[in-house]
Amino acid sequence: MSSYFHAQTEQDFRRARLKSFVTDIWDWMQGRSRELLSYETVKNELRLGGVVYRGTKTIKVSDIVGSVGRYDDFDRYFFPANDHLKDRWRRVDMAYYDAINLPPIVAYQVGDVYFVVDGNHRVSVAKQQGIDYIDAEIREATCEVPLTKADLSIDKLRILGARAEFIRRSNVDQLIPQEDFTTTILDGYQQLTRHIAEHRYFMGIDFQRDISAEEAVVHWYETIYLPLMESIDTHAVFEKFPKATKTDLYLWIMERLHYLKEHQPDASFDTAVEDYTSSESDDHNYLYQPLAQLLRK
Repeated sequence: MSSYFHAQTEQDFRRARLKSFVTDIWDWMQGRSRELLSYETVKNELRLGGVVYRGTKTIKVSDIVGSVGRYDDFDRYFFPANDHLKDRWRRVDMAYYDAINLPPIVAYQVGDVYFVVDGNHRVSVAKQQGIDYIDAEIREATCEVPLTKADLSIDKLRILGARAEFIRRSNVDQLIPQEDFTTTILDGYQQLTRHIAEHRYFMGIDFQRDISAEEAVVHWYETIYLPLMESIDTHAVFEKFPKATKTDLYLWIMERLHYLKEHQPDASFDTAVEDYTSSESDDHNYLYQPLAQLLRK
């Protein structure tokens, strides 16, 4: 290693460590986690399936968001979080200056993002050097819901995991493919599952026979979900709640309807929609509002 490049790699590492320190403070001030996302966390939350080999391709460095085993060694920007990485990091950095072609990294793909299996130092050096693309040997993990860079907070991962579980249990992607049941409420998918289960129970009482899970899903959609959506459209609710999804509004208004029926047994979808829109505003923190809070109003 020439004395010039020896000094340069030392400087590069120190700059990378400084960036880690500065971003750590900034993330702390913003209330964000500095930790690199663990593949195991995503795997457990989304219940990922097996992996399929996809060959080698060039991917964006910015799409690499986590690591399989080295998430403690690098921060969430892939800057080195520890000085003990110095020697190996500098050797990789030296290969950059010597124009040595290093082997592709190995990465798991989940949706639109990647997790490093082998090559964490190469990704870190690429970040420091401003390299936009890197060659990667890809193994894609099967996932029932798409994962994007917008879904990387633990709360959003939990919602996404709950969505995957809801799809598995209800089979709505096959039974009602035209509908998107996306909700931003933390326990929203669990609430949908409960609604369908209760609907199935009362269908069995009304029809005096066993009701299949598939029949209950379709009947709930046609007799509960769609009529409430029609009432929501009629009253132009989306104009007042532009940040909410259709299913967010369904869940909130159904909770309001249950509350109203305790005092007005003949309360209808229209009654609940009118009551909800007259008493709520779109500036409440709907993303984290537990549905049970609505029952206490």
